[in-house]
Amino acid sequence: MGVRKLRPMTPGTRHRMAPDFAEVTVKKSAPEKSLTVPSKRSGGRNNTGKMTMRYMGGGHKQKIRIVDFKREKFDVPATVKSIEYDPTRSARIALLFYADGEKRYIIAPKGLEVGQVVVSGEGVAPEVGNAMPLSKIPMGTIIHNIELKPGKGASMSRSAGAYAQIVAREGKYATLKLPSGEMRNVLSACMATIGAVGNAEHMNVVLGKAGRTRWLGRRPRVRGVVMNPVDHPMGGGEGKSSGGHPRSRKGLFSKGLKTRTPKKYSNRLIIGKKKK
Repeated sequence: MGVRKLRPMTPGTRHRMAPDFAEVTVKKSAPEKSLTVPSKRSGGRNNTGKMTMRYMGGGHKQKIRIVDFKREKFDVPATVKSIEYDPTRSARIALLFYADGEKRYIIAPKGLEVGQVVVSGEGVAPEVGNAMPLSKIPMGTIIHNIELKPGKGASMSRSAGAYAQIVAREGKYATLKLPSGEMRNVLSACMATIGAVGNAEHMNVVLGKAGRTRWLGRRPRVRGVVMNPVDHPMGGGEGKSSGGHPRSRKGLFSKGLKTRTPKKYSNRLIIGKKKK
């Protein structure tokens, strides 16, 4: 598991750092057909055809894998059939075969292996891949795939290498420490999965050339300073213009301006700010 540096056979491979896919057990095969849906390509346009999101479009055709973020099949053991690649996320996914015949995808944690049995519920062992309520997970345990609202499904610590740690429990809340240094309270009734998300070396991947970015569906981003005054507050001027404070397309300061809503509901749940 990791990345490999390619030999500089072409300009595009000179600085390329490519994933080695060592943890992927099923290569060059289609995903589980019953767990995929077609991906609608908007190109950044809304239902009237107007471009509402710039720098989107093109890219390789993808199928969306339906991933189980709720893990609500309690006390039903499941066997890991394979670890697969998912083009729509940085983490790998694992295909589970449940004892009752159902198949589901989950985010593949670090250390999960084919043939391993995982289960979710209140009385299960705190082992990698098992899902439990925060109220039943031992202190100091590394977790991922964390719900913020009971029964809604996981919405935190889902990308490659992500994790959190349970450091305290008081009343109906459990306190989690995030990699950023932030301390946050989450309801103890929320579900989480034991372990950290796999493929942590994703952060070391170097695409190597502009064309590979286009294959991912990302179009080139145009700097505001090279636009015309009608398009951007920093546009226009004779030659290369300098001076002025960096601003967004709407005219707001783009560096240092706090954009978080002052009365956001989760302010009372964040008990320690992230470290600078």
